[in-house]
Amino acid sequence: MTRSNFVLLALVISIAALPMVGGSYALRLGTIACMYGILALSWNVVGGLAGYPSFATAAFFGFGAYTAGVLLGKGVPLVVSVPAAGVISFVLAGLLGAALLRLRGHYFAIASLSLIEVFRELVNNATDLTGGGMGLNIPLTSTAGVMADATLFFYVMWGLLVGTALMVVVVAGSKLGFGLACIRQNETAADMIGLNTTLYKSVAFGLSACFVGAAGGVYAAWVHYIDPSDVFDILYSVKPIVMALIGGLGSPLGVLVGALVYLGLEEVVWRNYIQIHSGVLGILIVVLLLFLPNGLMSLRSRLLAWRPKRV
Repeated sequence: MTRSNFVLLALVISIAALPMVGGSYALRLGTIACMYGILALSWNVVGGLAGYPSFATAAFFGFGAYTAGVLLGKGVPLVVSVPAAGVISFVLAGLLGAALLRLRGHYFAIASLSLIEVFRELVNNATDLTGGGMGLNIPLTSTAGVMADATLFFYVMWGLLVGTALMVVVVAGSKLGFGLACIRQNETAADMIGLNTTLYKSVAFGLSACFVGAAGGVYAAWVHYIDPSDVFDILYSVKPIVMALIGGLGSPLGVLVGALVYLGLEEVVWRNYIQIHSGVLGILIVVLLLFLPNGLMSLRSRLLAWRPKRV
């Protein structure tokens, strides 16, 4: 395991101390931070390691939210509903990936983006099961109190973040990670040497959807009400890409740092510029990407390059 992976896991573990800060605001912010970390790290498997620009994150986040929401509504406990959302998302993404990942570049980007609208329309039309455009009310998972529920969902989301980080570390150091790196560098050459690129990409696409779907399930149980315009919001596809670019594309540690930095910027801008927060946040991100095109992880190499050499 590399040093950056140790730092990644240490950073994930340190997030667990947020409830000790106290207050419902820290719990809410910590839960969102964990969710953003899951989305960004999951996207990095197919977008950073394999180099495929996927916009399907929102599709599987919404799919997982509705899968868990429907199961919870039928009396299935949270401990079963959330893993079920993740497993079904993995299987569905793997099957869809076998077809979609034959496309490359902007063709794949457009195809993955279309999944959001496809899933949204399916949910809108399945009114008996999902409530359609009226949304879906999700029963409370416990009656222990507001703070107890907030703490529960924080630790559930944090547990998913730990699982996502471990998955990314294992994949990056495995044969699958090596195969994905070969695909990113030269997919045609990887095909020629006998690498089953379709299988590798499909597994990566499935893994990128698995924890996102589970996070969607936790989010649905946390907010108690979901509708298609909320959980299938295209921003859930755009934000992980921006986070990865801020931190450093392909670097798990950089991606998680980028997610935390993005959340910090989002909170500061929302508090101080509520009327024009989207525009101000966009300008800050563009400026950051212009001056750090390789992400925050490139700062270390820049500082080393600027350090005066000893005579």
